[in-house]
Amino acid sequence: MRYMLAILIPFVCLTSVVAEVRTQVVQYSDGDVALEGFVAWDSDNAGQDVPGVLVVHQWMGLTDYEKSRCKQLAEMGYVAFALDIYGKTNRPGNPQEAGQRAGTFKGDRGLYRRRLKLGLERLMAQDGVDKKRIAAIGYCFGGTGVLELARSGAAINGVVSFHGGLDSPTPADGKNIKAKILVCHGADDPFVPASDIEAFKSELNKASVDWQMNYYSGAVHSFTQPMAGNDNSRGAAYNQAADRRSWLAMQSFFDELFSPDSE
Repeated sequence: MRYMLAILIPFVCLTSVVAEVRTQVVQYSDGDVALEGFVAWDSDNAGQDVPGVLVVHQWMGLTDYEKSRCKQLAEMGYVAFALDIYGKTNRPGNPQEAGQRAGTFKGDRGLYRRRLKLGLERLMAQDGVDKKRIAAIGYCFGGTGVLELARSGAAINGVVSFHGGLDSPTPADGKNIKAKILVCHGADDPFVPASDIEAFKSELNKASVDWQMNYYSGAVHSFTQPMAGNDNSRGAAYNQAADRRSWLAMQSFFDELFSPDSE
């Protein structure tokens, strides 16, 4: 029995100091529009400033999917904040409503950028965030969003667009981009025409933006999202390999962004 206690006591001491991912719902607003975000962080980082990652949701709004990504990022040592573009009482209940909500903001890039910047401000206001080490990631509608945030001139290190829209409605805005850009794109995505891709590349090249783009074979739109199903013929479907590879690409990108030697 004494031998067993000798083993158990050190084990208890070790497990009691294991870091924990903590989360919190965050209330903020755009004028009289109530917004509700979600933040996750690693309790082991208390007392030190770490990089912050803004997470921009897909067209259904802030869901458990974005919250799970925040938790993953927190496990990696970041403070992650999932913003709210639509408003806490204005989240779509089905794809038809989602198309309408997303269309409103795609049609009004000024409004879209304002909501994105408000989310960025909330992230930077979080305890433990190093304001000089900030990135943003987004999915589908949110993938378009992080590119709009970069075009707004936001002083952040980099953005990652996962299967986002790549249209270039105001090419001159490319000159405002200060962030490095990583685009993770399904090679068979039917919702992003080749003309959009070429216009996007042209915008970035003319502005001398530091960018990279990864194509994933066999992947269509929404390839990181299990809730999209597995039927590629619908144009949007989950692809496990592309999901894993794009997440690893993001991690490598972040390592570069936040390296002490990064310019």
